[in-house]
Amino acid sequence: MNKKQILLIDDDHELAELLVDYLAQQGFIVQCCFDGQAGLEQAYNHKFDLILLDVMMPKLNGFEVLKALGKEHKTPVLMLTAKGDHHDKIKGLELGADDYLAKPFHHQELLARIKAILRRIQLVNQQNRQALQHQDTLLSINNIKLNHAVRSVSCHGNDIELTGTEYQLLTLLMEHHGKIIAKDTISEQVLGRKLSPFDRSIDVHIGNIRRKFLPFCTVEKIKTVRSAGYIFLTGENA
Repeated sequence: MNKKQILLIDDDHELAELLVDYLAQQGFIVQCCFDGQAGLEQAYNHKFDLILLDVMMPKLNGFEVLKALGKEHKTPVLMLTAKGDHHDKIKGLELGADDYLAKPFHHQELLARIKAILRRIQLVNQQNRQALQHQDTLLSINNIKLNHAVRSVSCHGNDIELTGTEYQLLTLLMEHHGKIIAKDTISEQVLGRKLSPFDRSIDVHIGNIRRKFLPFCTVEKIKTVRSAGYIFLTGENA
């Protein structure tokens, strides 16, 4: 079995050395870059299974790296943010990060987040293969279409670029259209972890999807049900 390749972009040399040793013991291969520019070049020129991206770095910070990677870059990104800095967490998610982890973190928590993201990617790939085998590749509801064969999304015929996390979240809501899906359920099935108090990750991902639909939709597609969760709407008046 091929070992998963991780790109760590962080200017903390001591932390990088510790993570390389620890993750190697867990079966991962980690390549380190110590500034944003070098990390961006590696991300573009080599294939990785996951990127660990710090916020504060020389040359390019983490947000600038995310912007430069652009919407079409498919490698999942786990953002490393300052503890308690909610602005950095939300901004990272808005720019396309799949999840975040606050520094300082316990190495086992990092490992759990990494495994959760990689499980999600594996699950999506399995679903895509199954869809191809059963010729059930298209999910179309309320003028939103998901094509699992090529992992594409369109809104009223217009192509929409979603991150892997956003795509899986939308898939979950659409597969259960007309039903309220609790945030706890979304967090466990999409992020692979229990929802913690004051965690706004799901809200931000939903906001990203809505914002990407907005130029092409005249009516609401995803409704917030206060204190309950979210529902993908159906019907002419949705």
